This record gives sequence, C-alpha cells and structure tokens, in this order.
Amino acid sequence: MDIKAPDLGVDSAEVSEIMVEVGDVIAKDDNIVLLESDKASVEVPSSAAGKVTKISIAIGDQVSEGMVLIELESADDSAESNDAAAAEEQEVNSTDDVKPGSKPEPAATESTQSESAAKPAANAGKATTHALPDLGVDEAQVSEIMVSVGDIVSAEQSILLIESDKASVEVPAPVAGKIEKILVEAGDMVANGQDFIVIMASGTDDAIDSESEAPKPQESAPAKTEDKPAAKTTGEPKQAAKLTNTDTAASKAEGKLTEAQVNEKLVDVYAGPAVRKLARQLGVDITQVNGSALNDRILKEDLFAHVKNSLTKQKAAPVSSNAVSSGLPKLPDMSNAEIWGETETQDLSRLQKVSIPQLNYNTLLPQVTQFDLSDITETEKLRGELKGGMKAEGVGFTILAFVVKATAYALTQHPRFNSHLSDDNTQVILRKSVNMGIAVATDDGLIVPVIKNVQDKGLKQIAIEIGELAVKARDKKLSTKDLQGASFTISSQGNLGGTAFTPLVNWPQVGILGVSEASMQPRWDAKTQSFEPRLMLPLSLSYDHRVINGADAAVFTRYIATLLADPRRILI
Repeated sequence: MDIKAPDLGVDSAEVSEIMVEVGDVIAKDDNIVLLESDKASVEVPSSAAGKVTKISIAIGDQVSEGMVLIELESADDSAESNDAAAAEEQEVNSTDDVKPGSKPEPAATESTQSESAAKPAANAGKATTHALPDLGVDEAQVSEIMVSVGDIVSAEQSILLIESDKASVEVPAPVAGKIEKILVEAGDMVANGQDFIVIMASGTDDAIDSESEAPKPQESAPAKTEDKPAAKTTGEPKQAAKLTNTDTAASKAEGKLTEAQVNEKLVDVYAGPAVRKLARQLGVDITQVNGSALNDRILKEDLFAHVKNSLTKQKAAPVSSNAVSSGLPKLPDMSNAEIWGETETQDLSRLQKVSIPQLNYNTLLPQVTQFDLSDITETEKLRGELKGGMKAEGVGFTILAFVVKATAYALTQHPRFNSHLSDDNTQVILRKSVNMGIAVATDDGLIVPVIKNVQDKGLKQIAIEIGELAVKARDKKLSTKDLQGASFTISSQGNLGGTAFTPLVNWPQVGILGVSEASMQPRWDAKTQSFEPRLMLPLSLSYDHRVINGADAAVFTRYIATLLADPRRILI
C-alpha cells in the first residue's frame, strides 16, 4: 500500500525529517514525515496501519500532493478498507486543491461544490461562502486573520493562519475578489469543511463567457488589483495580529525591537508549530534559540537546552552583580518636601553593596529561630584562669573560643545542621568537616571569614585564628580562601548589648548561631533551696525549616548550652 502526501496547502515542501524506518509497525494517524515550506510546517500522519516496507523519499527531497512517501504492508483483512480510505482521501484532497489557473474554482460549501466546479464563472460578481480545505488534523486554532472586510485579495493569497500541535498552515484565498465577511475569529477552533469566509468574486461579462470555455482566463482578473492587496496584507492588521501571538512579544514590550523587526525576526525562525507552542508556554524568546536539526531547524531539545543555559546564567549572575532585586516595589516619589520633608542620599559602602544579593536569598528561606540560655558561670571561671597565660603569649582568649569549640563538637554529633539542601530539594548534602564562619564587625560592615576544620583544633588554636582573622578583616587583608567554604556560622554580639536577636541563615548553609551579651541572673538552686547569681549567655539558633525540624533545633540548641556550661564534656 502506498502512503501518499496529502494536500499540503502549497505546491511543494521539503522533507525535513523522516520519523519512521523500514520494518517499523505503525498505526493509522502515526506521524511518518515532517514537511516544511515557507508557508507551512506539517507532520504528515499515515492514512493506514501496517509495517513499513519502503521509504520512497529522503531528507531534503521536494514533495507535492499525491507523491508516494512510504509503502506499507497491511493485514489482509484490512487491506481493502485501507485502500478505500486512501482513495477517498485522494479524492477529497484533489477536490480541495483546485486552483483558479488550472481547474474550476474551489468548493464554496458542501452543498455548492459540484455546481461551482462545473460552472465557476457563474460566481463572478457574486458573494460566495467558502469552506476550509483539508487541514491534515481534526481541528485547529485560528491563530491569525491576515485580511479585513473590504480588502481586495488575489487567488492563492494567504488570508488565514491556522495552528495545531501538528501543523501551522496559511490558508490561501480560494478565489480573487473582495472580502465581504469573515466567519471566524482569532482563537476559534475550526474543522475541515467549515465555512470561514465570504468573497465577492471579481470578473466581467467577457471574463464569464471566456471562463465557461476555459478556466485559465480568470487568472488575469485579479492582476489589476494585485498591488493593492499586497499592501493591505502586510499592513497594520497583520502586524497587530502577529504581535498578539508572537514568540518575541516580550522583547517588543521591553523596547528592544520595533514592531516591524519583531515580525521580521519571527518569520526568520525555523521551527514547527509544536515547538513554537512549547516556546510560548516556557516564555522563551524563540528568536534567541539555536537550532540543531537540518537547516538550523529548532527542536524541543534545543528549547530545553536554551532554558537550562539561561537558568544557569541567572543563577550565577547575582554572585557577580551588586544590583539584585529583592522583589520589593519601587520607592515612592519623595520629591514633595511638604509631604516627605527634606531628604539626603548617601552611598552604601562597597561591602554593604556586595552583601545585598546574598541577603536577598533570605526572602526565599523558611527561617525559624530557637532561643535558649547557657549557664557559663564555671566556663567563665576557667577562662579567667587561662586568660593570663594566653595574654602573655599574645593570644586573646574570649568566651567566643569556647562557643566555637562547643558548637563544632555539637555539629559532629548532629550532622544535619552541618549540611546543604540539594537544588532539587530531594537530598541533604552532609559536610564531613566543620568550617566555621565567624561574623566580624568592621567600619565598612559585617564580614564573615572562615576557620577551617574546627573539629580538629583545640581552644588555643581556635582563639589564635579568631584573632588573626579579625585583624585581617579590619585591615581589609582577607584572601578569597579566607571567605569561602563555611558550613555553619556564628554571629557574636559580644559586649554590644541586647538580650537576643534573630540572625539570618547564610545560604546555602542551613543554620546560624547568634550569641548575645552574657549577664548575671538569679537562678534557683534546688539543693540549697535559694536563688544564686549565675552568668547566663543568650543563644539564638536560626535554621532552614526545610531541612531542620523544630524539635531537632530545640535539642541542638540545648546541647550547645549544656556543653558551654561544662566544657569538660568536650574533652570526653
């Protein structure tokens, strides 16, 4: 059985892709070949089911209606019915494809097909309703109406753009004449044989007489108005319609392209209707996508690759850019001094500008803060005993060294707090070492150098590195390595005051510990049945709730508080 090319809506089209191979078993309506021309991109379905025994075309061939595409070996019990279906399809296609120059005028409606075919000249000077030809699909959407009521059109001039998942076809005018009425609207779903336009056919009495003898003279009738229709079909109505459906509408809205440039770029894009539809759904400017198929045709895979590449660039951009939007609306106009009073503008410091993109990430994190208190009375006594010897060696020995050591040990026992959430939100990436970020206040703002492998270091070494990094931060001598690789952060307000605060998680970390100023508070001693003065250190743990549960955060914060109350636990 021969599977032939149906009515393509054009004289010929190029074979862009062959979708089957010899030996494949296909069902009826399975797509077998992709044909493309300057007017249409059509995936041709098989008119019958069977096994592919021969492919009669090659990529790059020019094919026209009725040309054999493939040969099928069908089942014996269905061979006759398939042949009949193919014959019927050929008959319908040959009827739909009638051209004014070679055969009588195309069918108007089903009720007038035979009459108009026998006497086409009789319609000259009369308004005739015309039906859509075979679209190759059950139904399609009217994407664009290229003419208006009152326009003069020539035969075969494109007047309608029809799109479906399988095809994008420009429907030509069946006859030359004046548009009396358009029966469809942009966005309507239409089917084969549906009435779509009313045309007052052009012609004279002489032309009618001659046409009754030979159909060819009708071609000369629209010649007088050929220039005028060309101007109308490329005018404002067509451009406006394209702009409502174009893949480059976003670029037009941003002022990057003029209206004419948008339309010109759209025409230059080599992509099928399914690909164009996907591009619109993804919000992709299809003119920016590079095609990988024959003649640079754009495939769905090319769209996905373009989107992936764009997302990668967008993700990297905030790191190198100082201006990243937080999603907030623009400030109101404060020029009216009677309402807003006098204002003054001051520049942010370089460090503050660099920090803004990172801080904006916190708007995307579901962050929660857990508070606790640690009784560091005994730890402070121990620090006082060791402080003198450390100072003699030039080492500043503050309570922060104990906090860093205790927190690092706690992270080894609760590794989920020393982790990162994967990009697809399906896995937790656990860090094997504890790289502790220490927030340091400088004249330019807050900066966070990193102490590497804290879990392997003693209190003295930690104190030394805290002092060295703080000096380098204030002298602006920190290297890139000093600022990278943190797995957890501690922000200590030292003796600046305050009872508690909510530190911001430093993405991609999942936790940060805030330390406020310690103060003497009365605590009830059950043994002595009395209140005793104790040195209490406020702790504030902020965490990413996507990774950390509230109960786990409470246990972790209490564990750190317990370690700080008795540092000997760290040595066990």
